[in-house]
Amino acid sequence: MGLGHWIEIGSMDELGRMDTPVHRLDARAKSLVTLAFIAVLMSFDRHELSALTPFALFPLVMLSLGQLPLRTLLRKIAVAAPFAVMVGLFNPWLDREPVAAVGGWVITGGWLSFASILVRFLLTVGAALILVACTGMYRLGAGLERLGVPQLFVTQLLFLYRYLFVVADEGSRMVRSVRLRSAGAEALSLRVYGSLVGHLLLRSMDRAERVHRAMVARGFDGEVRTLDPGRFRGTDALFVAGWLAFFAVARVWNLAELSGRWLTGALS
Repeated sequence: MGLGHWIEIGSMDELGRMDTPVHRLDARAKSLVTLAFIAVLMSFDRHELSALTPFALFPLVMLSLGQLPLRTLLRKIAVAAPFAVMVGLFNPWLDREPVAAVGGWVITGGWLSFASILVRFLLTVGAALILVACTGMYRLGAGLERLGVPQLFVTQLLFLYRYLFVVADEGSRMVRSVRLRSAGAEALSLRVYGSLVGHLLLRSMDRAERVHRAMVARGFDGEVRTLDPGRFRGTDALFVAGWLAFFAVARVWNLAELSGRWLTGALS
C-alpha cells in the first residue's frame, strides 16, 4: 500500500462536491472563521490546556453538519502527527518545573506544554482539513483570492494541490516497478529508496517543464478561473459573527473551568 493510497489525495475533491449546509456556505466565510480559529488557538500560553478544550466544538460541529467521514480525516491527521510529536518531544526534559499535582502524580511544565502542542495540532490541522473538505480546493482558492490573498500565492497553492496527484502516481509506478524487479522482496533498502527519490525529483522537473509548455500553448495567463465563485449571503454573515463571538468568549474566559465549577456547585 503506497503513501498516495494512505493519504487518499483525491478524497478532498469528492468530499468538496457534497451538498450540505456547511458546503453551501461561501468559501470566504469559512476561510475567515477557520483563520480566526487557528489564530486564537495559537494565542494561548504554552502551558494552557483546559482552556483549549471548548474550541473542539467548532471542528466537531463542522464535521457533523458537513457529514464528513471521521476516519478519513483522522487518517490524514495521522500522517502529519509525527511532526507535531517531534516539535514537543523534548519539552518534558527541558522544562521540569512542577506546575500541578493530580493525586500522587506531579505534572511538570514540560509535559503540560507537550500536551498543549498536541491538542493545538489536532484542532488546527483538523479545522484546516475540514475547511478543504467542506469547500473543495478550487472554490477555496477563489475565496482566498476574493479575500485579498495575492493571486500568485493562490495559483501556486492550486498547482501544488493539483500536481500532487501526478507526483504520487509517478512515485507509485516507480515503487511498483522496483518490486516487480526484486523477485517479490517486501522490504526495500534505504539506498534503493534514496535512488527512487532522486529519480522522482528528476522526472517531476521534466514533467513540470512539459506541463508548463502545454499550458502556455493553450493560452494560460496565470489566472485560475472557477465556474462558481460564490456569493456572500446573510447566512454567511451569521456564520462568521456567531463563531467569532464564541471564539472571543472562549478566549477571554476559561469555559471548561467555569463549567467544572458550575457542575461541582450544582452537585454539591
